Amino acid sequence: MPRSLLNGAYYVVLDEVYRDTTRPIKKNDFKRILRFGGTTRKRIEPLLNKCVTDIAGVFVEKKVLSGTVELEPTKMPSHNAEETALLGMDDIELRNIQLQFPSARRFSGESACVEVRVRTDRGDILVAIQGDRNKPAIITYHDLGLNYVCFQPFFNYVDMRALLENFCVYHVNAPGQEEGAPSLPEDYMYPTMDELANQLNYVMGHFGLKSFIGFGVGAGANILARFALVHPRKVDVLALINCTSGQAGWIEWAYQKMNTRSLRSRGMTQGVLDYLMWHHFGRFPEERNHDLTQMYRTYFTRNVNPTNLSLFIEAYVRRSDLGITRDADTIKVPVLNITGAMSPHVDDTVTFNGRLNPNNSTWMKISDCGMVMEEQPGKVSEAFRLFLQGEGFVAPLSPTKIVAFRRLSDAERRRPCRHSSVIRITENPISEAVVC
Repeated sequence: MPRSLLNGAYYVVLDEVYRDTTRPIKKNDFKRILRFGGTTRKRIEPLLNKCVTDIAGVFVEKKVLSGTVELEPTKMPSHNAEETALLGMDDIELRNIQLQFPSARRFSGESACVEVRVRTDRGDILVAIQGDRNKPAIITYHDLGLNYVCFQPFFNYVDMRALLENFCVYHVNAPGQEEGAPSLPEDYMYPTMDELANQLNYVMGHFGLKSFIGFGVGAGANILARFALVHPRKVDVLALINCTSGQAGWIEWAYQKMNTRSLRSRGMTQGVLDYLMWHHFGRFPEERNHDLTQMYRTYFTRNVNPTNLSLFIEAYVRRSDLGITRDADTIKVPVLNITGAMSPHVDDTVTFNGRLNPNNSTWMKISDCGMVMEEQPGKVSEAFRLFLQGEGFVAPLSPTKIVAFRRLSDAERRRPCRHSSVIRITENPISEAVVC
């Protein structure tokens, strides 16, 4: 048996191809191959080109589609045992494949919130506290179909975790909207939007707060805006996402009436589910992030009390106009007005911006998203941080501290954080706004 091999390659002699024999290439064999005449064409073929082997001839374990493939060695059929022993290779037979699908995405449970019941004039409401109570307060208010869990992914974002060392967050839930809430009594009169805003006074009195920073989304943004109009000294600044300042139109009123009837009679139907998805994400959300939309569809179906949600929707659709104008009565506190380019509430935010004081308000539209906190948390967190810094609430975070938090997050989650430093802010688009 010759010992000299050329890169472990073998060639088959054409005249002996039907004899199924192979032999290693010698140093002078290339000259013989080049001397073959006619249409005869020679090729160099690797031995065992259809076998999956390990160099040591032992058991092999590979990953296929996140599943474990069990491979067992079997003897390779060969007419020359010395060649097989020389290469030290065994044929591998595939016996079993077990696929392991990744776990479904769900809301993060890393917030470590403490839930407290606060008594108000219209019943008890649930407030989830995140952070040190001795620090300045941030009060959040959620949108339709959600509760404080919708803020968990955003406030657990790496850049927000670095910012929240200086604050304590109080997540306020509308009556009956928390997870596992029992159905409200049939004779229960659900609070109006103004009464929901007035309940914040009970929250402030319960925790001894003198003022707070408001952070609201959708219906929650409307509630915080109403509170700031009546109690401007109790609100420092407002960060509002998809805020509406006017009454519900006829189309919205008709859709919401159909939704409330379906929720009360048949529960969470497909029509109501589609409307909620459109309300939060805009059109065609599955084309942007299928995993995210599937998580919210599952949450709306399993974790929302349909009866209580119908009451909240009915209170929102019956909302009154804020009654503010740019030249007269308007919100006196600084306002950061945010929306997504694909959100169905862009026009509402433009109208709301046209009724605010341009000296202390900023309108911001984030591209390529509908639900900005979920789809673009990096841009929203940076805009919120710069907004607070501009109002003198926090000192600028050093780049070293931000990098340290990102490295800590990478070590915990074992994945790189997605952060974009590009923010496009358009201030006060008067030409696009509808001034009432």
